Amino acid sequence: MSGDLRRKFAGEYLGTLFLLAIIVGSGIMGDRLSGGNVGIALLANSLATGLGLVVLILVFGPISGAHFNPLVTAISYSLGHHSKKETLFYLLGQILGAVSGVAIANIMYGEPIVSLSLQDRGGFNLMFSEFIATFGLIMVIRGLVEKHIEKIPFAVGAYIASAYWFTASTSFANPAVTIARSLTTTFTGISPSHVLGFIFAQALGAIAAETTFRWFFRKSK
Repeated sequence: MSGDLRRKFAGEYLGTLFLLAIIVGSGIMGDRLSGGNVGIALLANSLATGLGLVVLILVFGPISGAHFNPLVTAISYSLGHHSKKETLFYLLGQILGAVSGVAIANIMYGEPIVSLSLQDRGGFNLMFSEFIATFGLIMVIRGLVEKHIEKIPFAVGAYIASAYWFTASTSFANPAVTIARSLTTTFTGISPSHVLGFIFAQALGAIAAETTFRWFFRKSK
């Protein structure tokens, strides 16, 4: 592995680690301090995640591009921005980072380091929500990357914070996040039995958004 690829791998690993630590940690804190008020817990979780994303994308954008999401990396690869080897290391860094971030959040709050979630997130409506959430995330990134790339950190953070509230699934929109969140029994968990359904819906949403924006940006002949 070249030095440049090592830095990109480390950037994706560390950035995704902190993203999941923020998501799961703020979910636990919000849940414990809200006295059982799910709305307040979700508000705390969404604000922390949105703000955290802004910071993480600003920090790691110059290092790895701050994907933190296998679907973003897959689209980047399809556009010719990465080799197969680089893409594989990005995906590996994201998944390992996500799992590490969940473990760190669990440790900080005295939970088991890893435990399978019992949180029921099944049903077509939640899968459809993940389709919409992921379509919207790719829409934001693809809509800004051509001429307003410097605005992406703020737009992505704002979009995810809002999508926590307008989607029934609370907007996972990320396969690495989905896999990792099955490893905590806390507020932000998802039962392992529902992970594949979420990832399938997310992939469809990403494909639909990418297809739409390739059409939008296609040059007329």
